[in-house]
Amino acid sequence: MSSTYKTKQGDMWDWIAYSQLGDELYMDDLIAENIKYREVVVFPAGVTLTIPTISTPVGSSLPPWKQST
Repeated sequence: MSSTYKTKQGDMWDWIAYSQLGDELYMDDLIAENIKYREVVVFPAGVTLTIPTISTPVGSSLPPWKQST
């Protein structure tokens, strides 16, 4: 289930990804979910963005009992 985030003046994609999803590397997922704002670099206040649900893949280096099936 996706949630939303209302921007504050000066917010940028990487900071929103970090603050809402835990890592700025999710910035591409965030932009893809809000494609109509893709050309915005610095947000004004009050833009409502959809925050995507990120599923964390289970690494194959985990032992079998820690991997979900």
